[in-house]
Amino acid sequence: MARRKIVDAHHHLWDLGRGYNYPWLQDRPLGEGLLGNIGPIAVDFGVADYRKDSARYEVVKSVHIEAVPQDAVEETRWLQGVAETDGLPHAIVARVELQKPDAEARIAEHRRYRNLRGIRHIVNWHANPKWTFNDRDFLQDDAWRNGFALLKKYDLSFDLQLYPAQMMEAARLARRHPETLIVLDHTGMPVERDADGIAAWRSGMQALAGCDNVVAKISGLGMVEWRWTELSIRPFVLETIDFFGVDRCMFGSNFPVDRLYSSFDGLYGAFEKIVAGFSEAEKTRLFHDNAIRVYRI
Repeated sequence: MARRKIVDAHHHLWDLGRGYNYPWLQDRPLGEGLLGNIGPIAVDFGVADYRKDSARYEVVKSVHIEAVPQDAVEETRWLQGVAETDGLPHAIVARVELQKPDAEARIAEHRRYRNLRGIRHIVNWHANPKWTFNDRDFLQDDAWRNGFALLKKYDLSFDLQLYPAQMMEAARLARRHPETLIVLDHTGMPVERDADGIAAWRSGMQALAGCDNVVAKISGLGMVEWRWTELSIRPFVLETIDFFGVDRCMFGSNFPVDRLYSSFDGLYGAFEKIVAGFSEAEKTRLFHDNAIRVYRI
């Protein structure tokens, strides 16, 4: 069979030998927190490694999402060089801490690099210290919201990584800034799987889907369910597509992070099986076309 042509809408690269820029990977990871034991990915992961993992698919373009670097502009500078040498990534989504006074200066520095398309600042906040990424909910922070408002000026999208309990506030943010495209990362991260948790995910996804400037990225499900199966992720994939529609969803690998929980083939093979009943035109939009449009590549 011919390899499916895909655009990977979410992956990471890092070269830990270049210096101390990723404390979460370089400070002797202990296997605690949301991701579990990250030791297996606390090693260099470059384009050759990515291409080896994805070899059974024809990755025609890719989108690199910031990997929580200390020096985010240095990461963008390095990635632009990688793209020019090795042919990917075709789009870069860079880290900016939007609540900081120098947020605009940092955005402007990133904007010098031609593959830049968007900004991400992870806003996951949770009362459970095992799951939270921050000490407060930035969506409630006026300084952070002022930083978010700068994205229109620089013609940049925003990758939104959060938990379901934060989705209603995120929908209000989206409605206040209809000119800024928001890409919901990791299928909304449904980490709580009891009845209340699933209900919160569904209502939050519906609220975000009601905002025309929000699109959904189906990725990262391994982070919230380490021993996932095709059957267990099927409802989250199909309901996301049902909420947002085929034209507002795309697939991403989240490699090498999701490499902790599956192979690339296993992940994309599951995606293909889940949408097997869709038309070929719909599959092409989900696996390829939508990411090209959203990230302008």
